[in-house]
Amino acid sequence: MSNNEDKPRFSLPVHVYCGDTDAGGVVYYADYLKFMERARIEWLRSLDFELDALRRREGLLLIVRHADIAYLRPALLDDLLTVTVDSCAHGGASMDLVQEVRRAADATLCCWGRIKIACVDAKTLRSKRILEKLLAEIADVR
Repeated sequence: MSNNEDKPRFSLPVHVYCGDTDAGGVVYYADYLKFMERARIEWLRSLDFELDALRRREGLLLIVRHADIAYLRPALLDDLLTVTVDSCAHGGASMDLVQEVRRAADATLCCWGRIKIACVDAKTLRSKRILEKLLAEIADVR
């Protein structure tokens, strides 16, 4: 993995809607995972890797194998959040990503996660090597 500190981490703005919260207006814990998923999809799209195209053309699926999540501060209804993606490690058939969800107004860290993504064959669901061109792109993301 490259240590290119000049390349910015990927970030996605996310507004908190009523459906993301509990009755008290606090973001429901599972919705942080949805925010992170959305950011990962947009991150891959920014690298010119569409999930459906990977499945159709390459026969690959990228699936979450493990998630380690820490809930630190509540996000609230109508907050604007910034969800980031950083590649921190990769192997032949997996990659580890660090993700943060911060309140945009004051940069408060609301949720942190380390997500292991596995690359599998779309038909057999067995491990399959990540495409070299994808590895080359994620190696440039700090």
